[in-house]
Amino acid sequence: MTSHIADYDYELPKRLIAQHPISRRSDARLLVVRRADDSLEHHHIRDLPGLLAKGDCLVINDTRVLPARLVGFRTATGGRWEGLFISCDEQGNWRLLGKSRGKLEPGEHIALTNEQLQEEFRLRLLLKEPEGSWIARPEVPGTPVELLERVGRVPLPPYIRHGEMVDADRDRYQTVFAERPGAVAAPTAGLHFTEALLKLLENNGVQIVRVTLHVGQDTFRPVSTDNLEEHQMHSEWCEITPEAVETIAKCRAGGGRSVAVGTTCVRVLETAARNGTLAPFSGPTDLFIRPPYEFRAVDALLTNFHLPRTTLLVLVRTFGGDALMRRAYEEAVREEYRFYSYGDAMLIF
Repeated sequence: MTSHIADYDYELPKRLIAQHPISRRSDARLLVVRRADDSLEHHHIRDLPGLLAKGDCLVINDTRVLPARLVGFRTATGGRWEGLFISCDEQGNWRLLGKSRGKLEPGEHIALTNEQLQEEFRLRLLLKEPEGSWIARPEVPGTPVELLERVGRVPLPPYIRHGEMVDADRDRYQTVFAERPGAVAAPTAGLHFTEALLKLLENNGVQIVRVTLHVGQDTFRPVSTDNLEEHQMHSEWCEITPEAVETIAKCRAGGGRSVAVGTTCVRVLETAARNGTLAPFSGPTDLFIRPPYEFRAVDALLTNFHLPRTTLLVLVRTFGGDALMRRAYEEAVREEYRFYSYGDAMLIF
């Protein structure tokens, strides 16, 4: 295993970056990777009932993506402004990223517009933080969820149509089990599931366990330091309940596997198992899973294909084994799997 981010690079033809989801979620392709014999098999997500066993636990992230992408203009100049809502503090102040031509100053007002480009309400910029984000205050009452529903767009990553949403994205960039609002990016491995597929898995004896991690803006961001040990993860809020812990513990004690749907679920489970045993947890996590790391709570991982030089790719290669994951990615490129958020997936046993 390597500690240099340059070793987590790879070449990907641009045509393999999925720009739209496929028509039916469970028809996505699935590359099954078995660590026991270094084998690769080609399947589809709809084949999961035959790949998972009775007694396994499927752990899903029930975060709900906020319409966090913001568009508006500077009231002082009329210049276009774009931003991303990140979080809200107890005083009602928003933390956000924003960009505009010219230098923004504290005290300025940003008029936020709806999809018809009509002004809905204004934000007052209060403070620019050292890392570049802004603290701002909406000048109308309402919770972030209420206000974002009025002005927000789906926060697609820039490699999908330069972040420009279409109406269909409101449904498809959300899992069918999304429940707790708070994410500014989708837990993309969960996008492949339908309610019918989840029901079929349950009927086959696979237990569905919900955890929560509100995906933050840094999840997909490339690592800027050469040495992984120097990279600082931003924290994200997560939770696993006593009931979920008990279900997973009984599953594993009975010989079943803890199957994490996505790297977000891995981070929840491994954060909650940091002291050696899985335990209930609620709070922020800045866990960066990189080599060498000993997994304590995850036996299998279902995950999409990730961008080069990201913490997500580091996590996956740490879990699956460096040489085997390199082979798997080469196979996925050769077989023209679809990559990234709206792309296909792999299942690592």
